[in-house]
Amino acid sequence: MPSPIIKICGLTTAETLAASIAARADWCGFNFYAPSPRFVSLGRVAQLAAQAEGAIRKAGVFVDADDATLGEAVAAGRLDAIQLHGHETPFRAAELRTRFGLPVWKVLSVSQADDVARAATYAQAADFLLFDAKTPKGTLPGGMGLVFDWGLLAAYKGPLPWGLAGGLTPANVADAVRQTKAGLVDTSSGVESAPGVKDIDKIRAFCQAARNTQS
Repeated sequence: MPSPIIKICGLTTAETLAASIAARADWCGFNFYAPSPRFVSLGRVAQLAAQAEGAIRKAGVFVDADDATLGEAVAAGRLDAIQLHGHETPFRAAELRTRFGLPVWKVLSVSQADDVARAATYAQAADFLLFDAKTPKGTLPGGMGLVFDWGLLAAYKGPLPWGLAGGLTPANVADAVRQTKAGLVDTSSGVESAPGVKDIDKIRAFCQAARNTQS
């Protein structure tokens, strides 16, 4: 079984971006949702994007953002993909893909089989799906270290490529890949020492574990 693509999300510092590149992560994620402890300003993301250029691909994380916010972030971050983590409809996803000419990733929050079944509605609208754990109402939409029942993904037989998020850590990512056959694994809080504070050793360990997926 080939190793999954690896994404380290919520990076905010040059040191942790460098660690992700050194650990051979494939993607980094920049969070543009202001309430998140992982939020990055346009000025900071421009610096990080320059550091990342040519070394790692860059996804921007958005929650029900308007076109102006998206446009500024896409330009400052030199983004390679737009990751939608809110209540964006298939129509909105398709609209943004056309407007910005970038691949659109849609995050689907999962707690039951019906949540996975929603993936079918994005088949013609998004380029990639990311199945994440559903968080309690009134909390952040992600990055809370919650894990969902990976067995629910057995119900997904759709045409879009997909990845796994939600509570992935150096300790469980290899097992997650073996169980789900996910083509991409995405971690944020799982490589932190505190909310929004990435740990270089955990980043390294996560990338190593994600590649150690042979049964």
